[in-house]
Amino acid sequence: MISLRTYVYVDSLQPQLAAYMATVSQGFLPVPGDACLWIEVSPGMAVHRLTDRALKATRVHLAQQVVERAYGSMVIHQRDQDDVREAGRVLLGSMNSQVEDRERPRIAWQEIIRGMTPDHTVLINRQDRRGSMILPGQSMFILETEPAGYIIYAANQAEKAASINLIDVRAVGAFGRLILAGSEADVDEAAGAALAAMERPSGT
Repeated sequence: MISLRTYVYVDSLQPQLAAYMATVSQGFLPVPGDACLWIEVSPGMAVHRLTDRALKATRVHLAQQVVERAYGSMVIHQRDQDDVREAGRVLLGSMNSQVEDRERPRIAWQEIIRGMTPDHTVLINRQDRRGSMILPGQSMFILETEPAGYIIYAANQAEKAASINLIDVRAVGAFGRLILAGSEADVDEAAGAALAAMERPSGT
């Protein structure tokens, strides 16, 4: 039996998130405006069967596939939203599942740190080299979620809501992690959008 942990549909990847995903994806790279579906299942090896069915049934592209000991995740995308939605229906049917069967996202940590110091920002920039850089004086929002995949939707909604920089978006492993930065007002706005996304994660 395949258990559905994460099922997240993104209608239009925002420019920074699409660029960030391209730095970590091993498959066909997404571009801004693509629709995207992120699925995480247990056991991990089952993701191969699901990948095969989605690719054969629709025109979606495989951006990423991660097989861990306990969980497996896949990311598919396509410019046409209907293709991505159809792939989702195929996958759910293969698992005899519905969107409502997915695990609800849980917030493990959230925090805004204001007026970042130079020492702190330099260290963060050395650790997180795939995203943008955070500058001294900016504010920083941190969000950790469980399961990990929901962080993608939070990041996309945050970027839609405000003029911020994505520093880190990690969507695999035990927890998902989002770090973003910007002016105090923009970070407040983006944080609100990210937290609202966790209350109402997209599935269609």
